[in-house]
Amino acid sequence: MAPGLRKAYQDQVVLDGVDLNVRAGAVFCLLGPNGSGETTTVNVLTTSLRADGGTVRRSVRGGRRVADRAGEPAADGGPEAGFRGRAGRPGAAGTLVADGVTILLTTRYLEEADQLADRIAVLDQGCPVAEGTPGELKRRRPGTHVRLRFTTVTELDAAARVIAGSTRDGEALTLRVPGDSGTKSLRALLDRLDEYSINAEEFSVHTPDLDDVFLALTGHTTEAVAK
Repeated sequence: MAPGLRKAYQDQVVLDGVDLNVRAGAVFCLLGPNGSGETTTVNVLTTSLRADGGTVRRSVRGGRRVADRAGEPAADGGPEAGFRGRAGRPGAAGTLVADGVTILLTTRYLEEADQLADRIAVLDQGCPVAEGTPGELKRRRPGTHVRLRFTTVTELDAAARVIAGSTRDGEALTLRVPGDSGTKSLRALLDRLDEYSINAEEFSVHTPDLDDVFLALTGHTTEAVAK
């Protein structure tokens, strides 16, 4: 736990009340536009944890470097160096986490953050604006929808008439239906189609990604993520 981190250089406040729930033996990622304070936060946390006798692997991503584990030499690396996605974390990240090592990660690759991080904190101008698992952060952003694809314009038009709030794409023969990804909502949608004997060739659920979340929280695109 990092309680209310604050830091200033002369009259400039760099961190202002940053509270983070950093669990031992996990990958904790800090995201923010350039100059938002995430690198300073990592520096403060790393110093504090080492002073308390903790073992920390600090990873600064985006073509810069993967820094040391309790004093071991740093290694240069790109977005995949030493890391694997959550589905197969037997690489460096998996080994360290299994040993109880806390990994502090800053990256400009939001897909990497999504795959690796157990929790993510988004900072903007030195202040925390959101924290949670990748899934929790994405669920906060509206925009989840179901996309139905049909084989004929007739089926598409019929579905558009009976599904309220849907958006029709005649060229792609698809219908976008706003909602959530819960099974109850999906079942109700499919039952509605069955009620009118309308057949969809395929359907898929689309949720906002971390790029959408980052833009909504900070007003910046991923191009502005600190390197």
